[in-house]
Amino acid sequence: METEKKEYFDGRGAQINPTNRFFKTSYVQEHWEGIDEDSLMENHHTQYIEVFPKTIVNKVDSPDIGGYSMNPYQGCEHGCLYCYARNSHQFWGYSAGMEFEQKILIKKNAPVLLEELFKKASWEPGPIMFSGNTDCYQPIERKLKITRSMLEVCLKYRNPVSMITKNAVILRDLDILTEMAKLNLVHVMVTITSLDEDLRLKLEPRTVTYKNRLNVLKQLSANGIPCGVMVAPIIPSLTSYDVPKVIEAAAENGAQRAGHTIVRLNGQIAEIFKDWLEKNYPDRASKVWNQIADCHGGQVNDSRWSTRMRGEGNVAESIRQLFKVAVKKYMGTPPKMEFDLSLFKHKGHEQLSLF
Repeated sequence: METEKKEYFDGRGAQINPTNRFFKTSYVQEHWEGIDEDSLMENHHTQYIEVFPKTIVNKVDSPDIGGYSMNPYQGCEHGCLYCYARNSHQFWGYSAGMEFEQKILIKKNAPVLLEELFKKASWEPGPIMFSGNTDCYQPIERKLKITRSMLEVCLKYRNPVSMITKNAVILRDLDILTEMAKLNLVHVMVTITSLDEDLRLKLEPRTVTYKNRLNVLKQLSANGIPCGVMVAPIIPSLTSYDVPKVIEAAAENGAQRAGHTIVRLNGQIAEIFKDWLEKNYPDRASKVWNQIADCHGGQVNDSRWSTRMRGEGNVAESIRQLFKVAVKKYMGTPPKMEFDLSLFKHKGHEQLSLF
């Protein structure tokens, strides 16, 4: 009997739309060969949906990260298979699968909300991360420029920011970032998971090439903007082999420091990732899956503070040592990074300065 062959959607990371866990009922398609009905997994064009939040800065309570973050977008067209933010899309009524990549929520009022926050006497200046959830430089940013407008607000009030991205659109904002760097108000991390372009096209289908990401580091460094590489998440037996090469290439292009995390597959991401893994790498799917579980106490998911991001066990330890040795060899000791909080312009500063 011929094995049923399911569709594969090129240009998308997730290949399925798992049921939103908050829904009591859902539609399913039992037979992929049906010709009279549109596929529930039809590869629709990306949709952009404007939402109107009342606040834009979030306090991060996690002891692993802490501080503040702000996200001008929810959902991400980059389609990175492993993205932990996928699960949060369910709170908006969508799936963590393909809908996370297809239904992008945009917050056009974000710059106004940010300025309103900075004007409050209760705001104490401190670094805010772009973005704690999805990439602030995903493709639609080229057109909407929400991130750029928020950076302008941060520069105006002299509030520091840290940024993490895997998109070259950030180079458009070199003018603002350069000014902020002169004032010790910015630091950027560029995510590079591997140097294997074939893997990137499957794992992170709508991101820029690794070559272009290295160029981002080169341009940031050339303009005096402190930057580093985030080798994350490291996937055992899939991207782990490339860790030393990534760090070496990043250092050669100006990265001053490096960070890493071990992949974890919480919530619906486990189902999405396993489906993708079996379709793309059937020869090593079992090995990869089992090694991810080995890094998290026998389970692919992990919500334990501290441990969840660095992993544990033999596999995680070997990866950690590989990373540590590569950083020492190619980067040495990273320079101390400090933001200047004394420059923040409190409410009324501009008016008083006239006198």
